[in-house]
Amino acid sequence: MAELSDQLVTFAILAYLVAMISHAVEYALGNARAVSAKAPARELVGAGVGAPGDTVTAPAAPTADEVRTARTARRAELAGRIAAGVTVVAAAIHLGAVVTRGIAADRMPWGNMYEFVLTVTWIGTAAWLAVLAKRPSLRRLGLFLSLVMVLLLAFAELKLYVEVVPLMPALQSYWFIIHVSTIIFASGIFLLGIVPAVTFLMRNGYEQGRRSFPYTLARRLPAAAGLERLTFTLHAFSFPIFTFSVIAGAIWAEAAWGRAWGWDPKETWAFISWVVYAGYLHARATPSVKRNVATWIAVLGFLTVLMNLFGVNFFFSGLHSYAGVE
Repeated sequence: MAELSDQLVTFAILAYLVAMISHAVEYALGNARAVSAKAPARELVGAGVGAPGDTVTAPAAPTADEVRTARTARRAELAGRIAAGVTVVAAAIHLGAVVTRGIAADRMPWGNMYEFVLTVTWIGTAAWLAVLAKRPSLRRLGLFLSLVMVLLLAFAELKLYVEVVPLMPALQSYWFIIHVSTIIFASGIFLLGIVPAVTFLMRNGYEQGRRSFPYTLARRLPAAAGLERLTFTLHAFSFPIFTFSVIAGAIWAEAAWGRAWGWDPKETWAFISWVVYAGYLHARATPSVKRNVATWIAVLGFLTVLMNLFGVNFFFSGLHSYAGVE
């Protein structure tokens, strides 16, 4: 089962890569749309039928440019549909990797950094597919989501991988499932939330007339207002879960170590993340704060999550040193 899990992770990375390439093709084909509805109609004079002067209207033949535009639009639509379909396949393979890892370990597969990243990324993908099912118009965001999945899974496989081992004694508690499952779920939604946040900043800059580096990508993104609303919705949904997870961790710490809070590096960075995300939600609810300023705070919040996940485990030591890597 452990070997199968490893193979499934590799196949999942390849599937996400195919999805990313398909999304890139959709982007490359641009915003082509058939415009035959705008073509002028021709009037054909009736010959011997009906009253004198009767005419019959017929659509004008499409021009060469219109034919090319329609063909390009069909190809872009096909590439986007393929990307979405392959993402579903990748998510199924990804889930298989998580499940088989858990079966091999005979526990929930969250005992080290490799397993944590594996599960968080799947949550992000599953949440993205739920968003895509409800709002297909946001499909082009899949380019960025699949890119994030490829990078994180490849990093986990190359740098974080460890053999399956039993759960260490300090984690053998029912609080392990309560605390870690909620922090994984919240982190997965935050991971998805960074995609519309960054693309909103790109698209908003384009709509404001700024010609920055991501201009070509930005002009083909969905409208900035919709991206900003999605960013807020995801963060507003995830923040209470993240808050509960921090509280659950403190209760577990009280039971395991005799104190609820000890300013351990991971505890400290979790608190920093909580403060930053609370600041984002407060800024978002404050009319005088511009939406792009509030969104930058959300981006900062995700950077603190990355610091808590990678930086603390690699550069600090403490009671939460469960990374499983040297």
